[in-house]
This record gives sequence, C-alpha cells and structure tokens, in this order.
Amino acid sequence: MTTQPTVKVGVLGGTGLYQMDGLKKVREVEVPTPYGPTSDSITIGELGGVPIAFIPRHGKGHHLLPSEIPVRANIHALKTLGVERLISISAVGSLSEKIAPLDMVVPDQLIDRTKTRPSTFFGDGLVAHVAFGDPFCPQLSELLGDAANDTEAKVHRGGTYLVMEGPAFSTRAESNLYRSWGASVIGMTALPEAKLAREAEMCFAVLATATDYDAWHEVHADVTVQVILANLSKNVAASQQALRKLIPRLPEHRGCACESALANALVTAKNLVPEDTLERLSPIVGRYMTK
Repeated sequence: MTTQPTVKVGVLGGTGLYQMDGLKKVREVEVPTPYGPTSDSITIGELGGVPIAFIPRHGKGHHLLPSEIPVRANIHALKTLGVERLISISAVGSLSEKIAPLDMVVPDQLIDRTKTRPSTFFGDGLVAHVAFGDPFCPQLSELLGDAANDTEAKVHRGGTYLVMEGPAFSTRAESNLYRSWGASVIGMTALPEAKLAREAEMCFAVLATATDYDAWHEVHADVTVQVILANLSKNVAASQQALRKLIPRLPEHRGCACESALANALVTAKNLVPEDTLERLSPIVGRYMTK
C-alpha cells in the first residue's frame, strides 16, 4: 500500500481556479475514499515552503455541477492526507451595493438554501451533532482577510454567504428576498463544505470573489455566464495572490475550537457503532473511537 504524504493545508479551487500557480515540488495523487473519487486528482506541492493539497472542486475543465461535487469524498480525502486548515475560493454574486464586482469578501455567516446534497459524514449507526453557530474559523478567516488586504482588491470582512442549490441563477424575487434577509453574497458551493469540514475538525474559511450583482440590481445587467467569465480572470489572479501571502503566515499550531469540534459532539456509545461505520470514519473519529 502506497503511503500518502502528510499535508496540513488544503485549498479548494472554485470557478476559474483549476490549478495553483507557483507550486513547487508538484505531484498528483489519487486518494481512495468510501464516498468514491474526489472531484479530480489532488495536486500536492509547496507554496512559500509550505506543503499544500489542492482540489479543483468542479474538476479540471469544470465538468461538475455544484450539486454533483463529491464534497464528502473531497473532505474525507483531505482529512486522510492530514489537512487541518482548508481555504475555499468561491465565485459569488453580490447582494449588496457596497460589494462591487471584483471585490473580495471573507464571510462569517451562512444561510443554507441547498436541497439535495449529503451534508454529514454521520449516520449508519453513529450520531454526532457539531456546533455550527459560527460556521467559519475566526482565526483562519482573520488571517485570510489580512492576506487579501495585501492584494490590490477591495476586501470586505464579515457578511453572510447564502448558498443556493443552482445550477440556475436566482429569480429577481429570490434575489430581493435574500437581500431582505441581510445576505451579502450568493453562491453555490460553501455548503456542505463548511459543515463537513467542521465534522472533520478542520479550520475552514472562504475567500469569496464577487463577479456580478446577481439579479436584483436595477442598473447592472442580470448575471450571466458571460458576465461571470469577464471578471473571473482578474478574480483568480487576486485569489492566488492572496493565497501566496496567506499560506506562509499560518502559525504551526491552531489553538481554535475547530480542532476539537467532535469532542462533545459524538452521541452514540462506541460499542453500539457498527464496525464498517467506524472503519469508514476512522480518519475523522479515530482519535475518539478506535475499533
């Protein structure tokens, strides 16, 4: 059996970000998971001397719908590699006048409007309820915001990311409803990633890059793929610049609540958990429940 490398930092690339520029000592690995293959092979390399693992969530060439992304496989594979911090790059629409296209947002809250996506590793004889009041790691989000501020982009710290099912964009009525709820940006991928990362005791933060004003704006045209693609290349360049600044700054030790998210979340007595469930979840619950 091939021994996989240990990597503590993971990056999920969003629309337009299918590879990480500037990586050294690059190799691609396939990590088998109980949930099938990951979105694509995992690229491992060094960025600023720090080993990272990169997955393009939609696959190279963008062939996976948001609802088709094998999120459980992606997170399970990254956990198997040893990832402790996970940074998500996500193209979004703006629901706020003050967040213009090409701006960056490091959100601190989520609203879940997804419908069809598996959003937990648990079940099949093992119950867990993780705390999710603050869905993003405050420590990692702060460091990510600092790094983004060192780029030329305008950065907004905090705000609510509304996650819709897709793949169609919002109706005008929906867009205005979400604005009335106080949502800042809208996208299709931060969930179930954030929930699964929390269950896997990973620090998780999102760098959301605005491409459009969704459907609500009275002056700007409604969002289309053409509008998004026109802004993507600039957003991708800025996102990669922020990552190059962030990753070498990450402290060795986390010291946040994310690293022990399961400590008080597991409900089922170990002797009642089926062997195959323990085996499947061993990278995630192994330090709490050994076979």
